[in-house]
Amino acid sequence: MGEGQVQSLSGLLNLFLELGCSLCQRSTPGELCQGCQRQIQRCQGSDAQWQEPLPLFAWGVYGGALKRAIATLKYDDQPRLARPLGHWLAQAWLESSQQKMLRQKPTVVPIPMYAAKKQQRGYDQAELLAKHFCEFAGLPLQRRGLERIRSTEAQFTLSATAREENLSDAFRVGKELQRHRSSAVLLLDDVYTTGATARSAMQILHHHAIEVVGLVAIAKPIMETQNKLEHKTQSSL
Repeated sequence: MGEGQVQSLSGLLNLFLELGCSLCQRSTPGELCQGCQRQIQRCQGSDAQWQEPLPLFAWGVYGGALKRAIATLKYDDQPRLARPLGHWLAQAWLESSQQKMLRQKPTVVPIPMYAAKKQQRGYDQAELLAKHFCEFAGLPLQRRGLERIRSTEAQFTLSATAREENLSDAFRVGKELQRHRSSAVLLLDDVYTTGATARSAMQILHHHAIEVVGLVAIAKPIMETQNKLEHKTQSSL
């Protein structure tokens, strides 16, 4: 077989092995084509910052292509999307001045799904995001630092009061984290909305004398900018 034939077969094999863009299915060697990647990166927030009472760092605005990417990750069997999202979050967090103010490297703990829901989906998106976040940020990871001990309703369907009740006593601290309490914890979730989930997780960690330095998330909703963002994303299609 000549060199040209070998190269042709190699090219065909590479094309066959490409899974396609997770959002538009165009042929691409990575998880996202350049077009979809640009649309998602336009959603990166300019005001990601720590806020009280729970310190929060969110990479982007929950709207447009970023909202679609998160939904695809969670509901369309596209776990590989966690890698670019986790890396972008880590890069932004490492570049933030707030991160540099921490006294020590925190241990990252993802906000977990209920075990039965994880089994049904096949993976926990927050756990995957945390894995790739830690890869890029160089932080230790406790995959099962928290366990969700009962099923809860979807938060977006509930009032503010009902959200707090829905998550009351929903978590417990994992055995491994109970044994190693010396490091402070940085929580990680895909989307931060009202903070009810984070507060519930933080309460149980504080009950076990575990310090929580904050929460990082891929996105948070900003109502006053969401319509502008979606218009900006649609106009680029």
